[in-house]
Order: sequence, then C-alpha cells, then structure tokens
Amino acid sequence: MNGRTITRPQLAALVSDLVAKGVGVTAPVRSADGGLDYRAVSRLEEAVLDGGLPRLSLKALFLPPTEPLFSFRFDGPDVALDSVPTTFPSRVVLGALPCDAAGVAALDGVMGWDYRDELWFGRREATTIVSVACSKGDASCFCGATGNGPAGTRGADLLLVPLGDGFAVEVVTPKGEALVSGNAGRFGGAPDEAEVARRRAALLGGRVEPVGDLAPVTAWLGTHFGDPVWERIALRCHGCGACASVCPTCHCFDIVDEPEGVTHGTRRRNWDTCQTSRFTVHASGHNPRSDQDARIRQRVLHKFSIYPARFGELLCTGCGRCSRACPGGMDLPEILRTIASRAAAPAGGAA
Repeated sequence: MNGRTITRPQLAALVSDLVAKGVGVTAPVRSADGGLDYRAVSRLEEAVLDGGLPRLSLKALFLPPTEPLFSFRFDGPDVALDSVPTTFPSRVVLGALPCDAAGVAALDGVMGWDYRDELWFGRREATTIVSVACSKGDASCFCGATGNGPAGTRGADLLLVPLGDGFAVEVVTPKGEALVSGNAGRFGGAPDEAEVARRRAALLGGRVEPVGDLAPVTAWLGTHFGDPVWERIALRCHGCGACASVCPTCHCFDIVDEPEGVTHGTRRRNWDTCQTSRFTVHASGHNPRSDQDARIRQRVLHKFSIYPARFGELLCTGCGRCSRACPGGMDLPEILRTIASRAAAPAGGAA
C-alpha cells in the first residue's frame, strides 16, 4: 500500500470509530501536574500528539509493573492451578514516540528467546502502534546514535509525519495496512513525497546528538570488563533503580508467590532492577555484584554489549529518560562519551 494522508478531523473521526467498535485507544495525555502519560482516551481532543516524551514508556502496556501469572489452590495434598488469559482486547496506541515504539520491538527478542512469553506476545498481537515523528528532542536525547531517529519506524505499524493541517501516513507493517484498509474512509490520498522528505529532514536539522558512533563503545565494552573507569562512573549512582523504572527496554522482573488466604494465592511477576544491592544475592548470602561499580557496569554492558551480542541490536533507544530521572545526576550520554574517549585513547592510556 502506498503512503496516505490523514487530516486532524479525519483522525478525530478515526478515534471515535475505533472506540465505538470497542477498540481501546491509548495516547499521550497531559496530566494535572503538567506531565505527559500514556493513557486511555475516548476522543482525539484528550491526546497530545508530538508534545514531548511521556514520563513512562510504552513498556508498561505490554509488561505491567505487576501482573498475575496464575493462581493456586490447595485441596488436601493436591494443588489446582488457574491460568490467566493470554489473549487481550484489540488496542491502538496513537502518538507513540518513535523511541518508545523501538523499545517494544527491541524486547521482542528476549521475550521470544528461549521461551515465548505468552502474556507479552498476547498484548503485542492485540496492539497496533501508530507513532508520530518527534520534534521535541532535548540534550538528553540520542536516538540517532542508537539507529532510531525522530522519524524512525522501528516497532511502529504506522508512522505519522506532521504535514500542514494533518499528517502523512507511512504504512510500516501488515498490521498498519489493516488499520488503514479497515478504515479507508478516514484516510486521504498519497502525500507530496518531496514535502514529506523536507519535513523529515527538518526534524533532524536542528538536533545536536550528544553521543557519536556507538560501535567503538560496544567494541571497548567487550574487552574491558575490569577497567577502573567503572569505579569513577559509579560514584554518583544511588542504586535506586529509577533508571530502570522509566526505561523502555529494562525488563528485569522478580516472581513471587503471594498467599491470599490459608488455601490459596497468586504467583505474580513484578518489575525489578539489577541496580539494587539485593538483586543478585544468592541463597548462600554470596553476592557476585556486591558493589555499585559492578551493578552500573552490568547495566551499561547489558545495553551496549551483552544484548547486541545475543540479539544483534542495542538495548537502548536513546530516549534519555534515565538521565532525566536519576536523583544522582547520572547521565548516560556522558557515560558513553567517557567510554568512547577510553576507546579512542592509545593502548594502556587513560581518558
């Protein structure tokens, strides 16, 4: 299918149509304190498109902070298990930031690696992601360095590029094509491709990437596990895990059995983070990451060396949320620049 266009009135009508059909619509919404959050909407007027980065990523829509895996009941010596649903109602995410859509796609690798996570992929299959090209980048953003960019299509089913009083619509996946063809009356004809190209170029023109080529960083990380730079980098880290809570790709979780009575309870999955001191404590009491140097090293290596080695892509989309959220002033672009300078230094030298 060729590219299409959609005006704001047409988009408003599309949202109303979807809601009337029972399709959930989620979009960035301005909260009472002025922040943006992904929330359910019933009208386009409730949504804020290209208004900046929501405080939390899309991750929570597919991997909730806490969720039941199954419930259990004791009946004498027997245990009965009750499954949770693994299919979900249809949903459209409208106005996702390209860095957030890319984060969801990046996690498909680990969620379908040695075990297919039925809850993750049940939500993925039920959801169509409509991204909007981003014009609100700031000094913490480095999406271009991670291979995404303000008009990136990774993880999106449709991409909307602002164009006059509406948007150019780029169809990215069959799921996006199905949304357009199933609501054909709400879309216009093909856009002026030259104008779309100009709009895309304008999104890049005013940006100064705080991070350069990450290939040398990835190469250096693979051979400098014990480098003393980690002690210096970790000095400001509180080990609080704020970075993981806002990150679109952090996916560590814990699993606990929670009693809900004498004879029954629920096994739940809860977000966790490798940055807390107890995350790797063994039953013996031994902790292989007993200091914050090792824990911040694990975070950086996982995103820029370990995950790429296994899945062929970075576990970072350059959204910059971790830098904005850190109470200790940890700045990921600064860390990456420090490592890049180490990589560029003569062998044995320090940067």
